[in-house]
Amino acid sequence: QVQLVESGGGLVQAGGSLRLSCAASGRTFNNYAMGWFRRAPGKEREFVAAISGGGRNTYYTDSVKGRLTISRANAKNTVDLQMRSLKPDDTALYFCAARSNYRPSYESYEYQYWGQGTQVTVSS
Repeated sequence: QVQLVESGGGLVQAGGSLRLSCAASGRTFNNYAMGWFRRAPGKEREFVAAISGGGRNTYYTDSVKGRLTISRANAKNTVDLQMRSLKPDDTALYFCAARSNYRPSYESYEYQYWGQGTQVTVSS
């Protein structure tokens, strides 16, 4: 069982930055691929970024490439999402997710554990 708690969301102006963090419980954190997903108002949840268990491989949806960076610190059981050059379209509830496999996935149904989410609001 893995419990995930996100933090770091908030209100920021367009062009600004935020850093989201996700703290995970458990002793075998490096066995889990981690992902960030988001759900914008009136839209379905979508994939944002993911990272392999060892942190070597990262994946991003096209709309965030070059602006968002996912990283993890396995010694601390944390995964972060550094967000730069934020746009109003990035406004959403951001979720951290863990997959019981060291390989990441773009598909939300392949992640077994989810946090409660942290709100990111980008004003124009």
